[in-house]
Amino acid sequence: MIGSSLRRRLNAHDREILRLAVPAFGALIAEPLFLLSDSAIVGHLGTAQLGGLGVAGQALSTLVNLCVFLAYGTTAGVARQVGAGDLPSAVRQGIDGMWLAVVIGAVLILAGWPLTPWLVDAFGASASVAPYAETYLRVSLFGIPGMLVILAGTGVLRGLQDTRTPLLVSIGSFALNLVLNLLFVLGFGWGIAGSAWGTVLAQTGGAAVYVAVVLRAARRHGAPVRPDAAGLRTSATAGVNLLLRTAALRVVLIVGTSLAARMGDGEIAAYQVGFQVWTLLAFALDALAIAGQAITGRHLGAADAAGARAVTRRMVGWGVGCGVLFAVAVFAMRPWLPGLFTSDGQVRDLLLASLIIVAVLQPVAGVVFVLDGILIGAGDGAYLAVTTLVATLVYLPVALLVYAGGGGLAGLWLAIGLWMLTRMVTLGLRARGDAWLVTGAVRR
Repeated sequence: MIGSSLRRRLNAHDREILRLAVPAFGALIAEPLFLLSDSAIVGHLGTAQLGGLGVAGQALSTLVNLCVFLAYGTTAGVARQVGAGDLPSAVRQGIDGMWLAVVIGAVLILAGWPLTPWLVDAFGASASVAPYAETYLRVSLFGIPGMLVILAGTGVLRGLQDTRTPLLVSIGSFALNLVLNLLFVLGFGWGIAGSAWGTVLAQTGGAAVYVAVVLRAARRHGAPVRPDAAGLRTSATAGVNLLLRTAALRVVLIVGTSLAARMGDGEIAAYQVGFQVWTLLAFALDALAIAGQAITGRHLGAADAAGARAVTRRMVGWGVGCGVLFAVAVFAMRPWLPGLFTSDGQVRDLLLASLIIVAVLQPVAGVVFVLDGILIGAGDGAYLAVTTLVATLVYLPVALLVYAGGGGLAGLWLAIGLWMLTRMVTLGLRARGDAWLVTGAVRR
């Protein structure tokens, strides 16, 4: 009775949003769950090991997430082709993105191996944390090609309006990662290296599944699968603005980790756990953004600007509502969360304070992530690049003043809150106008 009543209250846009967002939610939270499960296991090895995972995790996330255009750009491009009714071109564009992922992954392994000590030092790791960070990062480099193929393959399926398959792959990868980490770290006693190897194997397995699924789609729609130089160039150049946007985002995260590491081992350990909770919630909210990318791209590809506008209003409402729900959940779980990751009293106290700010920021994050996804789906990368840079330039001096003035970890989280508010204002102003509503199979 309740379920049927709810269905009657949902309009067509709501049903479409939920059809795409609910499976995307499960798929998106798999990534932070990888590191959360790693944190829960590695945290029992010691504070230095947990701090090492935090530093290495940020370095690895930076390398991989700079390439998130492989997913976002592919989703928008494929969705526009779907809206225009050209499925072979849609799949071909996605395959070009997957080949590009393989090339970039190989380059990152070759470049990242000799630079590992420098990367760890750049994040301000202490002498006790650095060896563990270097170990985790060196091993994890071998999983980067798989991670990037997963990004590109996910973009193909999202553009084809399929978020259920990525959910199933993510569940399988997460389960495999958890089992392998427990076996390698606690069973075989491989320490933090065992955690890294478990994640590498799980990510590579997930990538293999995506390759199989996309190859099947290529056969079904008659799309060629061999590498195409022109297609690779198109995929690379289309992602430049998204790369700049992501680089500006990563600067905020890198500076936050670096400053927390310089505050002390307790601070970086607490920041690592708090940031993973933040990331888990952010990816959950990003499920709405993924729906926004796919639906917006399809509407604009079909020359339906009014439909894109209408679904934007609905998704912003969903973002605010989910943000409030997540805020309540964090406040409710706050007394018990620290005990899952550490027995260190200092880390527990720092984490308890951080979680208050994390909770308060969730409604703001709901609006930011939804509008960001909608503008990505519209191909409005240039605006996103510029305004994300502006928000980052607002954040940086405040974060540095917090560190210099002894504002501590809570002050650092408040600086992140200012960054989010700036992004909400700039994205909201764009969404109110019409400049982003460009229709057609390809955004000109």
